[in-house]
Amino acid sequence: MSYTGHVTVGGPPQVRELADLIITKVAVGPMSNNAYVLRCRHTDEQVLIDAANDAETLLETIGEGGLARVVTTHRHGDHWQALAEVVADTGARCLAGRHDADEIGVPADDLLDDGDEVPVGRSRLRVIHLVGHTPGSIALLYDDPDGMPHLFTGDALFPGGVGKTWSADDFASLIDDVEHKLFDRLPDETWFYPGHGDDSTLGTERPSLAEWRARGW
Repeated sequence: MSYTGHVTVGGPPQVRELADLIITKVAVGPMSNNAYVLRCRHTDEQVLIDAANDAETLLETIGEGGLARVVTTHRHGDHWQALAEVVADTGARCLAGRHDADEIGVPADDLLDDGDEVPVGRSRLRVIHLVGHTPGSIALLYDDPDGMPHLFTGDALFPGGVGKTWSADDFASLIDDVEHKLFDRLPDETWFYPGHGDDSTLGTERPSLAEWRARGW
């Protein structure tokens, strides 16, 4: 089955095979959160992005290969409900953005700052700090040497707009960070994987940036 990025709670995962990484996307309830398992083709090391909910489904997706790390994109509870169980079952290290780490229910082994790297076997994810949805929200960039960039955005960027904010200052911060740290630096073919719903590309969303800024959400 070709990868489309569309998953549903209780449905099968979607698998995207790259030259060096395999990306598995699965939806878990009750808020239809996306979780992503990344596996290095060379070492079989795996990293989970957002142990959102339904530990049984996540552990089944992880499989027998074990788990090296769990990265939590931000502090909101729907993104870490299964974190304690997944960490306890796998022994994985727990990673989160420095300014959200105290709010994720499990002590973080590693605090992440803008520009840090998270290993996935021989590959690396670059941390991008995006302030506004929460103080410590992070995106994770895999710049595929054999293809287009792949960007895991948590709840900071979705098809159709940036993530929810609760004040004009938070919105201004988030839209500025998304525009300048993502759209200004990455090419149109960059494929992004959000914390809920379907995927998109920066090129698809780029023409709407001015509209998002004008509407204020």
